[in-house]
Amino acid sequence: MRHYYLGQAANYSGGEVLKHLFTVGMPNDCANLQRYLAKRYGGEAMLCKNGRSALCLALKAYFEPGDKVIVNGFTCYAVYEAVIAAGLKPLFVDISRDDLNFNIDALSEGMKSVNSRHARSGPSSRAELRSNRSSLVADGLESTDSHAPKIRGIIVQNSLGNPVDIKKIEKFAKDHNLTIIEDLAHCTGVKYTDGRECGTVGAAAAFSFGKDKSIDTISGGAVVLRAPVKHEIAAPSQIPQLSCHLRARFYPLFGILSRGLSYVHLGGILMRSLVKIHWVEKSADNRLDLSRRISRFEAKLALVQFKQLKRSGEPPIREFCFVKDREAVLKELAHAGYYFDGLWYKQPVSPERYYKKVHFPEKDCPNSVYVAEHIVNLPTYYARSDLKRARQIIEKHREEAHE
Repeated sequence: MRHYYLGQAANYSGGEVLKHLFTVGMPNDCANLQRYLAKRYGGEAMLCKNGRSALCLALKAYFEPGDKVIVNGFTCYAVYEAVIAAGLKPLFVDISRDDLNFNIDALSEGMKSVNSRHARSGPSSRAELRSNRSSLVADGLESTDSHAPKIRGIIVQNSLGNPVDIKKIEKFAKDHNLTIIEDLAHCTGVKYTDGRECGTVGAAAAFSFGKDKSIDTISGGAVVLRAPVKHEIAAPSQIPQLSCHLRARFYPLFGILSRGLSYVHLGGILMRSLVKIHWVEKSADNRLDLSRRISRFEAKLALVQFKQLKRSGEPPIREFCFVKDREAVLKELAHAGYYFDGLWYKQPVSPERYYKKVHFPEKDCPNSVYVAEHIVNLPTYYARSDLKRARQIIEKHREEAHE
């Protein structure tokens, strides 16, 4: 039986380990990556400490404090953190079980739900809000309460690399004067069905270069501001902290050691020990910081990956399906040598340890709750050929995603 340790150790090859250990970053490497991003996505590029910092900068550039932005109901805590750090309010909208993204119907229902909640909380304007409900201009778009937050934006994340129907989203945004911000953590290089590349539609595009992302340099991120900004923002200029720099250098080495030791059941012990002494940092714990940028050597590696990127037409960053009893499936997979406990999403907003902070509106997002309870997504750190037996196990327990 083959044993793998999944939790923290991604499938880095020996060559990738050597690149992270010995790549020398030069002063012009950051500038080269900025120029490349600016040309490819058509805007002003800034390099950031991580993806949540990049997204926060995009939000601060285009919205007023207190504005509301629509957020995918099945997402990462990093997105929520970026919205809050920008001084904005997230409006979670439910998703389709087919592609884990919101669609026009879901957006409309989300607007109606907010409208209904606002009507209940504001008796003086209840009648007028009821009369406007069908026009989907809820919770501040045409509210009689001048202090109500305005819904001004929409974050498109293309979950797991599955693109949204961007033409319909774009029309919806235009009809309601919403600014689109594209989150490319999962979908760098992916094209929408109309042929446009993700990141070339919205006012801004935010990138994460963290572990298991489309561009993976362990940490780092970037933002491209494509439309004229409402608020000038300062580009991050400080170098990364030494501890962050070293973690990015050595994580692939720790990962490959952990995978080797997992064959004698010691890989998990190694990784948990490294996390405990802060030599390895869980992705969700990577702090938002608007003053620091990516390391030079990571910028160099990111540029190489961008130039080699071949995402269009490839499978999403992670395959997913729904099963009836996930715990039973995980146990059967573990018995076969597959340890899938490192699921990206166990709650509508992951990771689980941060979920209570979000105050997620579960009643308004039933599909998101269902998906979080039943999804199994195949990790990126197994070769596709190694997943044949895993797929057979999962298929026995598959549940059709009826909405």
